[in-house]
Amino acid sequence: MTAVESKTGSSSKTNKYAVPALDKGLDILEYLVSQELPRSQAEIAQGVGRSANEIYRVLVGLEARGYLVRDELSGRYQLSLKLYNLSRSISPIDQLRQVALPQMEDLAVRIGQSCYLSMLYQSQTMVIIQARSQVPVSVNIAEGSLFPTMTTTSGKVLLANSNDEVRDMILQREKSFSKLTKSNQNNLFAELNTIRAQGYLLADNSITDGICDVAVLIGEPEGKVVAALAVSVLKNKTDQTSSMLDIKNELVITAGKIAKQLGY
Repeated sequence: MTAVESKTGSSSKTNKYAVPALDKGLDILEYLVSQELPRSQAEIAQGVGRSANEIYRVLVGLEARGYLVRDELSGRYQLSLKLYNLSRSISPIDQLRQVALPQMEDLAVRIGQSCYLSMLYQSQTMVIIQARSQVPVSVNIAEGSLFPTMTTTSGKVLLANSNDEVRDMILQREKSFSKLTKSNQNNLFAELNTIRAQGYLLADNSITDGICDVAVLIGEPEGKVVAALAVSVLKNKTDQTSSMLDIKNELVITAGKIAKQLGY
């Protein structure tokens, strides 16, 4: 799709709040991102489907604000590093916390259980966000806690949805994995494939007896952000299968809301 086709497609959607000058500026930036070499005013105009006179003042403004660099000899424009530097100032974890915490707090109220969000950190699984339940008794896992990735419910969800290179690197560092027989290693890979296909894992906690875990993926497999949203529930004498499935469904809904706000 050319820049002209893209612009035409987007303009077909009426927007009563459209800001023409802003649209021109964004069109120019998006076009130059895709260009390996500096472009002249005429080339940029053709690339964004506008006249050269129409974009002149926008080019001058973007250059004045430091988003574009203009070669004095050729007069051609290219992107500066300003957009790159701005993007680096946004912490993915801070952004994730701002989006996820309100949704997680609402989930904790609905299900009466604390929930936590984990990500991979140095081949281990780290809890980076926790939303505590207000009920008297529940399982709370503190932010910053680190767990072996291969032996935790959240860790397996993260491992299953990481790319092959990351997964293999983590397994190579796991001493427990190297001690498994070839058959058991194949069983683990089969389990990870199943987790990836279904998007969640419901299992007994392998570290502490009497606790059942359920964890779901936030986002998409091998996405920009691979995170797991989980709940750990104390077992009791009654059959909790149905209630854990209800919790899983609530987790899936919440994970979907978080992923949507993150742009998935």
